[in-house]
Amino acid sequence: MNSAVYKTFFGWLRITCEGDTLTEIRRVYEEDPSSCPSPASDRVFAQLQEYFHGQRKSFDLKYRVEGTDFQKKVLNALKEIPYGETRSYQEVAKMAGRPKAHRAVGNAVHINKLMFILPCHRVIKADGKLGGYAGDEDLKLALLELEQRYK
Repeated sequence: MNSAVYKTFFGWLRITCEGDTLTEIRRVYEEDPSSCPSPASDRVFAQLQEYFHGQRKSFDLKYRVEGTDFQKKVLNALKEIPYGETRSYQEVAKMAGRPKAHRAVGNAVHINKLMFILPCHRVIKADGKLGGYAGDEDLKLALLELEQRYK
């Protein structure tokens, strides 16, 4: 397993890969001298940069989703939310096969280790308000605005 930290205009991101498989993207707040880029993490970073510049709307990466069976269903359902669109927690619960489990969807989205790739920022409250975001609400809003600009 290797981990590398990259600078983006959304801040520093730690990209962790196991071989050629992405296992985590985490926001960090400083450069890491022990950062060890690999071809896999460089590939993830390159695709993220394309996304941040409106040149990519989906990702072509090998990754691993972790969690319970339901959490994995929720996280995989996020890929079905089109670029530049949002879905409520309730709608994602339906997509994952448990229409009344919107709170459990919130928990699953909160543990998403593959932010951007599995677009949890596209999940909002039923009333249209943002709701929480593991990456912080400012980042969620910025990503939604970015996608609207390049839609």
